[in-house]
Amino acid sequence: MGIVNVTPDSFSDGGQLKTTRAAVQHALQLVREGAAVIDIGGESSRPGAKPVSLQEELHRVIPAIKALHKKTNTPISIDTYKVEVAKQAIQAGATWINDITGLRDPAMRQLAAQHHCTVIIMHMLGEPQTMQKHPRYKNVVFEVNNFFKQQIKLCLASGIKPDKIILDPGIGFGKTVSHNLALIKNIAVFGKKPVMVGASRKSFIGKLTGADIQNRLPGTLAAHFIAVQHGAAWLRVHDVAAHKQFLDMTGAN
Repeated sequence: MGIVNVTPDSFSDGGQLKTTRAAVQHALQLVREGAAVIDIGGESSRPGAKPVSLQEELHRVIPAIKALHKKTNTPISIDTYKVEVAKQAIQAGATWINDITGLRDPAMRQLAAQHHCTVIIMHMLGEPQTMQKHPRYKNVVFEVNNFFKQQIKLCLASGIKPDKIILDPGIGFGKTVSHNLALIKNIAVFGKKPVMVGASRKSFIGKLTGADIQNRLPGTLAAHFIAVQHGAAWLRVHDVAAHKQFLDMTGAN
């Protein structure tokens, strides 16, 4: 999954895609590099990020989705927790919903079921503004797995098909370095549903290696390779070409 952030404040690439044209060109480049899905987001979920208004988020993402949908058959994912944004994104051509709140909103589940969307259930402790302030778990893998079980039941009860559900343990979303590493190494615990891991350029890599945001590709590749070895089916990444080449060479692709 290739990341396209149409935001001014995302932690890694905020402000780089300031226009619809730039966002679409970048998305098409990621498709050429091997992305199987493009994930478009209009609100940063970095630690400490402030929410944006509904109208601002719509203004950022809907034109990009409409324009991209006309130029590629590659599935488009909308990265949002707002039902109205997801609704308009689907009307514009999106077929996936990537919800950092794990589809806690019944209306989001109903929308996904109505339109036969693929959904990504992500785990987050708290909310972006507070999630990295001393996150605590008794057993992070156990607690994340219990959250997944609960949300899967709710999704199925809402009419979402079993083969439309992907799980994301939410690397960096209310987790310490040790929490992130435990989740990456225990993906098999989460059962038969496909698991997506998104460790791309995240702060725990910097804490382990000392690398700044723009120099975390080696650490990202290592984290994602370990994730694939332990059963990850999907990777959400900024650097599609580098991942494809790395995974091709290791035989993990």
